[in-house]
Amino acid sequence: MSAPDAIFAGSVPANYDRYMGPLFFEPFARYVARRLSDLSAGAVLETAAGTGIVTAALVDTLPPAVAITATDLNQPMLDHAMAKPALARVAFRKVDAQALPFDDMAFDAVVCQFGAMFFPDRVAAYREARRVLRPGGRFLFSTWDRVEHAPVAHAALEALSRLFTPTGTWFLERTPHGHFDAGAIERDLRAAGWEAIAVETVTQTGRAASARSAAIALCQGTPMRAEIEAFGPDALAVATDAVAAAIAARFGEGSFEAPSRALVMEATR
Repeated sequence: MSAPDAIFAGSVPANYDRYMGPLFFEPFARYVARRLSDLSAGAVLETAAGTGIVTAALVDTLPPAVAITATDLNQPMLDHAMAKPALARVAFRKVDAQALPFDDMAFDAVVCQFGAMFFPDRVAAYREARRVLRPGGRFLFSTWDRVEHAPVAHAALEALSRLFTPTGTWFLERTPHGHFDAGAIERDLRAAGWEAIAVETVTQTGRAASARSAAIALCQGTPMRAEIEAFGPDALAVATDAVAAAIAARFGEGSFEAPSRALVMEATR
């Protein structure tokens, strides 16, 4: 996880919220929060919270009687989330999801949106989520489906591959969109001790202010930035322009909406 840590520094978290959030993350954040809307009291743990996009949806959805703890391994992301006034009720901690520093059976729900793909040891993270849940507690997490089911990201990758020849796959297809096998995910969950598992394919529609804002999100607001910059000092600007043109060719230059598809897993202790 060192590469994402290196990229998500400085002004990147702000760009992440501004550009990535509305297009890719906020619609699923609201969906996940609604899945927990029956909680009237207790405690919720969020792992891989990032800049607090899901955290904000949980705050908006859950009553004050539900304590919310948001964790991440990336301090710049947490710093950005903690600076949001709307999240003042949330307890933030820098935590590794694979080794949670919480007591057994401390939470009523554990949430992780689009973080599992980054865990070096997913079984350990799933085992830890189970350990800290009370009997009947829910572990709710999501992973992106194939990149072909995210037309904005797919258009970006096609444009980048016309410009450059990567040594392997691009980060976007290799990691965020590289963990879409529901059978493999379920096997990992069972290896971690989970038995009651439900998997759902969910499509949500996001919005972007413009084709260029989407291009900035993907080229400059993800670890793919380092891959692009490796092609030369002008590569990032050239890539951003090319990706913006590719997205505009499909969705237009101005504001637009686009779908993305994810797998949402719910495991009950």
